[in-house]
Amino acid sequence: MTARTDALRIGVGLSSMGYLLAGLGACIAILARDLDESTGRLALLSSAFAVGLIAVAMIGPMLLRLWPLPTVLRFGSLVCAAGAALLAVAPAYGVAVAGGLGIGLGGALLVLVAPLVLHGPTAASRLSRVNAVASATGITAPLAIGAVDSLGPTGRLALLAAVPPLVALAVLKGRVERAPEEPRAQTPQDDVPPTGVAVTVALGWLRVVLAVGVEFCFVVWAVARLLATGLPVATAALLGSAFPIGMALGRAIGPIHWRTVSPVIPGSLLAVIGTLLVSLFDTPAAVALGLVIAGAGVAPLYPVTLAALVATPGLNPTRLSAIGALASGTAILLTPAALAALSRVADLRTAYLITIPLLVLLMALSQRPNRLSAAFRREKVHTRAVAG
Repeated sequence: MTARTDALRIGVGLSSMGYLLAGLGACIAILARDLDESTGRLALLSSAFAVGLIAVAMIGPMLLRLWPLPTVLRFGSLVCAAGAALLAVAPAYGVAVAGGLGIGLGGALLVLVAPLVLHGPTAASRLSRVNAVASATGITAPLAIGAVDSLGPTGRLALLAAVPPLVALAVLKGRVERAPEEPRAQTPQDDVPPTGVAVTVALGWLRVVLAVGVEFCFVVWAVARLLATGLPVATAALLGSAFPIGMALGRAIGPIHWRTVSPVIPGSLLAVIGTLLVSLFDTPAAVALGLVIAGAGVAPLYPVTLAALVATPGLNPTRLSAIGALASGTAILLTPAALAALSRVADLRTAYLITIPLLVLLMALSQRPNRLSAAFRREKVHTRAVAG
């Protein structure tokens, strides 16, 4: 199977998952109405997705040893499809949480597989392009949910649109090429020092946590923020497409490279501007504009940080991809919940400011790898000199 076909299959899987995740905020708002539950309690849906990511991070490498990559891809697609169907028709809170967990488990397997397939020196750009398609598909989720809800039946039924492509991905056979295992160094002198590997992986993990954490604050709470401006549920769900529109634009443009500045820096600065609009103004137009700008800024953060983590020398890509899934799960479990907790103390518009220190820390850490690499090179030279 060609690299283009591999990218197409991964694109279908991530686009379907992107549709489901982009509709999560609108779905929480509609579930709160349908089931007469608080939006705070229904935010557990994002936690269920996070638990799926963390579980896959733990067992994913074992699955990839036991099963070939196409099998993992098909299994993840089926589980994700089942979760979407459950969430769409859930008559009770427990069923909705089970659906969220299914989307989390299945989607996490797709996330685990993606960087193993889209590997190589252009991984960041390829991941950005695939995620751009996923983000573009995500635009339709809030629009479809709002449109269906305004017509009478619950807007959650629009989630069923993701089921056929996921089932097709599971049914269609084909070979998927995976990234080669990282070769072991022949001599200790040629290894990156173990302490250097540990620090690099830890910083890479933290950068992914920060990038995904900021993204999911917007994914989960954007529609609730629009509702707080006085909009009805269906209209807020429709305007919830503002953030996915910004994400699609940002990922279509791709990471911005300028001299030695990390692409994370301009993206984070743009996200800060969008956050200020979302937080400081209380009109639907200003909040929607802020969501578009924030989406464009947030868009490159996850692909760039994930690609950098998976490219860490000294460990094989499968293990690093699992670490990336663990980082995503940790972020999704903690940051939307932290924003919800802050919103109970103050209000949602003030709570949104939590994303700014996260972005500032991400920018600070994004300059770190170059200095660490130089330190590793100096340590290797020193080791060789002592050995000689």
